Amino acid sequence: MRDQAQQYAEAGCTILGISFDPPEENAQFRDAFDLPFSLLSDEDRSVGALYETQRDPADAYADFAQRISYLIDPEGTIQKAYAVSDPAGHAGEVLADLAALQR
Repeated sequence: MRDQAQQYAEAGCTILGISFDPPEENAQFRDAFDLPFSLLSDEDRSVGALYETQRDPADAYADFAQRISYLIDPEGTIQKAYAVSDPAGHAGEVLADLAALQR
């Protein structure tokens, strides 16, 4: 997403990242990886519950949200959900879907 941020901006798309980490940790992560978009903190996991990104409490990675992306239209409707297994190819896939929705 970072490397294609300009293409997303040109398409009128806003990128937001959300994690269960506190704001300070998100800011450090954003700065360390030079991310050109905001990272929001969901410390109480309420957004994670709504978007079904929480893992099973018995999961070894229960402290981390599942890596899921949503393409949401201007009216707030989820147009597509992505279980991200290939971060390198994910940005291109979303850009293609975004372009198809804008036709």
